[in-house]
Amino acid sequence: MIKLVATDIDGTILKWSFQFSPKVKQCIRELDENGIKVVLVTGRMHSATVRIAQELDLHTPIISYQGGLIKDETGKTLYQKDLPKDYAVKIIDWARRNKIHLNLYLDDKLYVEQDNEIVKEYTDGRFINYTVCSFDSLKIENVNKLLAIDLRDAEKVTGWVEELSEKFPELYIVKSTPYFCEIGSKEAKKSSGVEFLANMWGIKKEEILTIGDQNNDIELLKSGGIKVAMGNATDELKSCADYITDTVENDGFVKAIEKFVTLGVKNV
Repeated sequence: MIKLVATDIDGTILKWSFQFSPKVKQCIRELDENGIKVVLVTGRMHSATVRIAQELDLHTPIISYQGGLIKDETGKTLYQKDLPKDYAVKIIDWARRNKIHLNLYLDDKLYVEQDNEIVKEYTDGRFINYTVCSFDSLKIENVNKLLAIDLRDAEKVTGWVEELSEKFPELYIVKSTPYFCEIGSKEAKKSSGVEFLANMWGIKKEEILTIGDQNNDIELLKSGGIKVAMGNATDELKSCADYITDTVENDGFVKAIEKFVTLGVKNV
């Protein structure tokens, strides 16, 4: 019996228009009514995810920054694995030398060195404020993650992942969309976050359904007894899944819940 549904947000329950379908909202509400915990597991900032949790009327802890930070509804930090300072400095230098746009997340705030179209497009619709400044003016501590972005060339981003993974095997480096290269602590993985909460609640792996759509969700799926990939998922994620559901635009999340979760109040 499923007791925990751990779900990615973008491309999984949230459509590309940054809207939730009424069916997804109703499904999550019914899961909650049946005592099944629904946890948001995202690469997003915690501060930008709180409003999503509120819109869905969720009161469970939020796993953000790919698993690098878990906070409960009161804002209490339950788990935190930051990017070590020396590695953050090296990645910043790499980005500058290669003229790569870099988002710096420090103490759950977003900093960029240039106020360009990349950061404007990135923050649009995501409830994110940002500060433009030289990273040299900041105290590089408590770094949640770094995000290298090229919104036009997915192959270039794949190259960054390969290059940085070879240079820094001690870090967790992954594509979270075709255009985003995420850099964080080795312990900042979605699997780590789900396993932390499952242990806290006494929930077994076979009682967890995990669902996502991108390569950073490979770790998420690993932590589930039932592993679901969206119909719009990457081929790499689909190869890790037990089941491939419909796309986010066709309420694939709802269809996966219908297939694998028993609801006693009423059917989804």
